[in-house]
Amino acid sequence: MVGAEPRTLSLRELNRALLARQMLLGREGISALEAVRRLAGLQSQVPNPPYLGLWTRLRGFARDDLTGLIEDRRVVRSSMMRATLHLTTAEDYLLLRPSIQAALDRSQRSIAGKRLEGLDLDRLVSEARALVEEKPRTFKEIQERLVETEPGRDPSALAYLVRMRLPLVQTPPAGVWGRGGSPRFALPEPWLGAPLADPDESLRALLFRYLAAFGPAGVKDFQAWSGLTGARALLEELRPELSLFTDEDGRELFDVPGAPLPAADTPAPPRFVPEYDNLVLGHADRRRVIAEEDRKKVFLTAARVRATILIDGFVAGAWKIEKTRKSATLTVEPFVPLSSLDREALAEEGERLLKFATDGQPELDVRWENAR
Repeated sequence: MVGAEPRTLSLRELNRALLARQMLLGREGISALEAVRRLAGLQSQVPNPPYLGLWTRLRGFARDDLTGLIEDRRVVRSSMMRATLHLTTAEDYLLLRPSIQAALDRSQRSIAGKRLEGLDLDRLVSEARALVEEKPRTFKEIQERLVETEPGRDPSALAYLVRMRLPLVQTPPAGVWGRGGSPRFALPEPWLGAPLADPDESLRALLFRYLAAFGPAGVKDFQAWSGLTGARALLEELRPELSLFTDEDGRELFDVPGAPLPAADTPAPPRFVPEYDNLVLGHADRRRVIAEEDRKKVFLTAARVRATILIDGFVAGAWKIEKTRKSATLTVEPFVPLSSLDREALAEEGERLLKFATDGQPELDVRWENAR
């Protein structure tokens, strides 16, 4: 109805909307490729969490499902939202990467700007591009070349400049389960066989992809997830194409028309969510999934983000897996008292998680820490 007041969504309605779009109300029977696309990427500061994130969201997911996509160049690992490493589909990387450049530029100025003063940054980036055009390179190789060009300058700052300013994707085996070491980087055009999208098309696609995966959401939420600023003008431009809501505090929220909005009382099963998961990072106002008093228990120093458990759709604790040669232990640390039914459901889910995450250790155990 023209002129009607936007509907106000309760905290629980926002929670259920987020869980539905994040595939956490029930495991879904879609491919790993489609899941990565629907999630608008998976944060991948370390290789294993995206695998766990897909396991907790999909029916029948196996590690080789994602590893095969990375090896086949259908999913890539690169610096994306918030200048952090993400796994995205190759198609999304080509589409969305140009829109992220402004956030990467700001990160470069903030972290390395003073250490790069007086240098011709465009020339250095061009030199790095020429080096990577020859073949995929490690950042150690890139850094050594730039230090030869600019002796006496901070090597880490030179490397960070290239990481932020030059579109690069990691080549396998980097980014696959259990693999470490120094990754090699390639330019997207030769590696993926297609150029990056037009920046204007890219920014619009980024906003719609975000709202589909995390909406309804406000301006600050989109900026927190993407690392971009100045999103208000874009949302105002696209307002006629978007659905409008408000939250209980009166904040305006935007959404893609027809996106899921489950009822507040929709059941939400216990879930194990891996560290760095965008579920807890996708909004400025994170109360829709984690209570303010629990944030400091999840978001640690040095930008570390703990793995969490969900009870009734909200973060209710943290977890970790510790392995030895013969055993693996899942330790669950509840933040709130758990009912016997929740403990039993978490224990059963935890046993399945251990079987997925371990490589045949004969002894598997679920342990409770500070349980109440």
